[in-house]
Amino acid sequence: MKLRESELVATVDTVSVTELRVWAHEGWVRPADDEAGPVFDEADVARVRLVCDLRDRLEIEEATIPVILSLVDQVHGLRRELRALADAVAQQPESVRGRILSERDS
Repeated sequence: MKLRESELVATVDTVSVTELRVWAHEGWVRPADDEAGPVFDEADVARVRLVCDLRDRLEIEEATIPVILSLVDQVHGLRRELRALADAVAQQPESVRGRILSERDS
């Protein structure tokens, strides 16, 4: 799913085009650019919804939102690393996986 600004605003009706542009400028969302302007993917839409929820439903102050977004990004990064590590362990021989599990449990 790729959306233009107007399509995203129609999808997430609690954000305006002006706010969306400010959030992109601030780095809160990172749309791709093409010849017709910014293009938002599913991750951008989810992030816009998160910012709207933080602002509107949870009444988080605007100055705090970048901190929360940074923490969310860190959690997602750690999850990617952990998934890569788990995949690497899964590719090891059974004897190695067994030793890793026994170390984890001790």
